[in-house]
Amino acid sequence: MASLAQQFAGLICPPLSSSRLTERAATFSKPKRAANSVVTAKAVAISNVQTQERHKLKELFEEAYERCRTAPLEGVSFTLEDFHAALDTYDFNSEIGTRVKGTVFMTDNNGAFVDITAKSSAYLPVQEASIHKIKRVEEAGIVPGMREEFVIIGENEADDSLILSLRSIQYELAWERCRQLQAEDAIVKGKVVGGNRGGVVAVVEGLQGFVPFSQISSKSSAEELLDKELPLKFVDVDEEQSRLVLSNRKAMADSQAQLGIGSVVTGTVQSLKPYGAFIDIGGINGLLHVSQISHDRVSDISTVLQPGDTLKVMVLSHDRERGRVSLSTKKLEPTPGDMIRNPKLVFEKAEEMARTFRQRIAQAEAMARADMLRFQPESGLTLSSGGILGPNISDLPAEGLDLSDVPPADESDGHGTPEEEYD
Repeated sequence: MASLAQQFAGLICPPLSSSRLTERAATFSKPKRAANSVVTAKAVAISNVQTQERHKLKELFEEAYERCRTAPLEGVSFTLEDFHAALDTYDFNSEIGTRVKGTVFMTDNNGAFVDITAKSSAYLPVQEASIHKIKRVEEAGIVPGMREEFVIIGENEADDSLILSLRSIQYELAWERCRQLQAEDAIVKGKVVGGNRGGVVAVVEGLQGFVPFSQISSKSSAEELLDKELPLKFVDVDEEQSRLVLSNRKAMADSQAQLGIGSVVTGTVQSLKPYGAFIDIGGINGLLHVSQISHDRVSDISTVLQPGDTLKVMVLSHDRERGRVSLSTKKLEPTPGDMIRNPKLVFEKAEEMARTFRQRIAQAEAMARADMLRFQPESGLTLSSGGILGPNISDLPAEGLDLSDVPPADESDGHGTPEEEYD
């Protein structure tokens, strides 16, 4: 321990003189002042750059202001007129009756929401979605994403939203279509949806038209015709008066014109009467009289036919004006009584038997025309002694007669007047 204390006692640091402290302080103070001067120089440089940028911006703003004041459209790719035209293009007209394009973006139980690029929203109620009665807009094909043309029919005061309609546009198109069909004298199908004492109401092209009973070919009641489709023709199409009058009788007359005597058609038994059966042949009611059912006597029609039966009949005659058609199965029987004993055979041989019937009719008509020509030589045709129909050949020479020696008709031979001679 003593030796350790002696060792520490020998470690005595010499005292520092004041001159040495001053030198050290001077040594540390010189670099600090140099650093401060560098920072100050950098700050001055940045300030100068910012000042220059401000001057440049000021000059740019002054130039831009002067350009806007003296030449506002310089460098603009469109004119002021183009700008106003663009505003007019996107200027939305929300007046009632205006047609607008829109896109359905959402539907609910009561209708559909439509984007028509207007400030306010637009709504299509379900009752305005179609000309037909529907419960949901989807039934009319209206789904999100569908783009269509609508017409503005009102405004909802509660939220300033516009009310749209497709039904109004479809009505206009339906009236136009009916006018076109009337001009073409076309036959259309109409479903009976109601009636009154004067006639029935039928739907054609989505419009309700009236068919007077006087214009219905059958004598059915309104109740019997309900939900049935009738062939119809247009009588009066007046959109302004909202009047659409139709005729079943005219349509039937045109359809009957296509039914030639002797043609075979397929029909359905509609009803039985003591005097015959009424057969529906493609919308036309024809009468199969009891005497035209079979060559054998039919005492009870119900033993041969029943309502709903399908059968083949031959057209005997038709009255186009009155809309009446006479039918026969009797003429189609291969042997008398087949319609009672074997009706299936009658229907199988119907076309063959009808063809034979038409041939007999054609022969009879040819003979009738020949008989008429016997007494009408001026027609240019005559019947030879052999019964052959041919041109009427005169026995006169081809060069004709010399009429120079024929006396005038008003001269006589001196024995009296021409009248006296004929006496």
